[in-house]
Amino acid sequence: MAGDEMRGNLFHLAIPVDDLEAGRAFYGGLLGCAQGREDPGHWIDFDFGGHQLVLHRGPGAGVALRNRVDGDAVPVPHFGLVMDWDGFHALADRLGAAGVAFVIAPHIRFAGKPGEQATMFLYDPAGNALEFKAFRDIGQLFAT
Repeated sequence: MAGDEMRGNLFHLAIPVDDLEAGRAFYGGLLGCAQGREDPGHWIDFDFGGHQLVLHRGPGAGVALRNRVDGDAVPVPHFGLVMDWDGFHALADRLGAAGVAFVIAPHIRFAGKPGEQATMFLYDPAGNALEFKAFRDIGQLFAT
């Protein structure tokens, strides 16, 4: 689906975490995601930028490989959010102040090229890789 067909559709992602309380502290506390429903000891829903993220208790994830993107060794698989410019920088500052160890520190990728963006990567406590990014011009999201 593309364009108008996608409006109103929300993304649902379920990920494994080996410690639900560490996941709750990370997604709910550090990232500030509102918690939804839960089945104690089994799973927890979070509002992840308006999308449904579900933490399921199980073995942690981990990274399968690294792929080079504009000089960075990007962990794959990963997921995250495309944020507004100010929100991205506020989150980067909050994560830095909390002492989060970035996998790839906040910086500008594709500088001066189509798709120029601010980006950062980090792991949650279970080893799931997250990317947060922002565009000064959201029209560059799918630029070629």
